[in-house]
Amino acid sequence: MTTVLSEKGQITIPKALRDQLGLKAGSILDFETIDGKLVATKKMPGDVFDKWCGRGRLPACKATDDYLELIRHGHVR
Repeated sequence: MTTVLSEKGQITIPKALRDQLGLKAGSILDFETIDGKLVATKKMPGDVFDKWCGRGRLPACKATDDYLELIRHGHVR
């Protein structure tokens, strides 16, 4: 597949390749040159839960399993 570089240095990635690679608007690509070739790598987003790691606090004197058991039975508001 080929594409043409625009005056602004932009290209259109052919739809078949976008579909195959799961590229959508907003996808982040990392560009580098390897042996004289332009190589683009799809950047995978970070884990969406990482920013919440360590932010929650359990009520005093509660183990995680005990707290989850209380939540499941509706005893905690």
